[in-house]
Amino acid sequence: MVQVGVIKNSLIIIFIFCFFSCKKEKKSEKTQVSNEEVIKINVPNFNSDSAYFFVEKQVLFGSRSPNSDAHRKCGNYLISLLERYGAETYIQESVETRYDGKKLMMKNIIGSFSTEKKERILLCAHWDSRFTADHDTVRVKEPISGANDGASGVGVLLEIARQISLKEPNIGIDIAFFDLEDQGDGGSGNALSWCLGSQFWSKTPHKKDYYANYGILLDMVGGPNAVFTKEGYSVEYAKEVVDKCWNKAIESGFSDYFSFEVTPGIIDDHVPINEIIKIPTIDIIEYDPSTKSNFNKFWHTHGDGMNNISKETLNAVGQTVIEVIYSE
Repeated sequence: MVQVGVIKNSLIIIFIFCFFSCKKEKKSEKTQVSNEEVIKINVPNFNSDSAYFFVEKQVLFGSRSPNSDAHRKCGNYLISLLERYGAETYIQESVETRYDGKKLMMKNIIGSFSTEKKERILLCAHWDSRFTADHDTVRVKEPISGANDGASGVGVLLEIARQISLKEPNIGIDIAFFDLEDQGDGGSGNALSWCLGSQFWSKTPHKKDYYANYGILLDMVGGPNAVFTKEGYSVEYAKEVVDKCWNKAIESGFSDYFSFEVTPGIIDDHVPINEIIKIPTIDIIEYDPSTKSNFNKFWHTHGDGMNNISKETLNAVGQTVIEVIYSE
């Protein structure tokens, strides 16, 4: 009897030990899973000084109006930077006819990162500048510097390309610099006279059957105290992408720059992308209700120079886009 009791007591002790050991193991496994679930993505910090340098470098070439020496030199510079940052680079060249019959040498420049990845985001901006200061009162027939209208979006994307070269996101990125966006007829209202480079690319993309999950276009993203509203065509074609970007902007502390107001649609490079190649694409572009054009007050004037480029605005846009692409 005593012997049986000892065995019985021993079995009870062993059972209790095993029960709590298994429970402890399961608890440890659960803790480990929980820790993995709360790991935050290490998102790079956008460098506004670097972006500002890239904007200034473009402006120093001179006006990047088509057929000019500055246009040629700047195009070569953009290609060299994308290649330096490890992008597979594609060049599209064509001769396009401006609304007044003038022949323009077009060059679209596309840099692709992680080409093996099927899931992709298209980031784009136009790199040409206006051939006339048609909204100025002096030197109207002279080309403008286009620091904000053109160079700012390119500068932000060059800094993002630099960040991608240092830390690869989980999704493939294509950066497109479209040409001949700003050569349209400002008096006739002919929408097709604008965005010639993105129209060309949308009909004949750099890769056969190219498609991206969505696209983000940057235009006039460097003005001081700029406000970016939800542009009408962006909401119509890609509302989910608009919401994604604006929510990231607010989470990142840029509520002074990103407004939830929906404003009228603007003819820009995202329109042919949405309508021709059918990639849902949004336009992050400044909206100023105090001007007749609703654009930055220096739009298409000689005032569009480096003195009206804000590092704070570049940072608000650049960090927002980085937060979006690295959260995928």
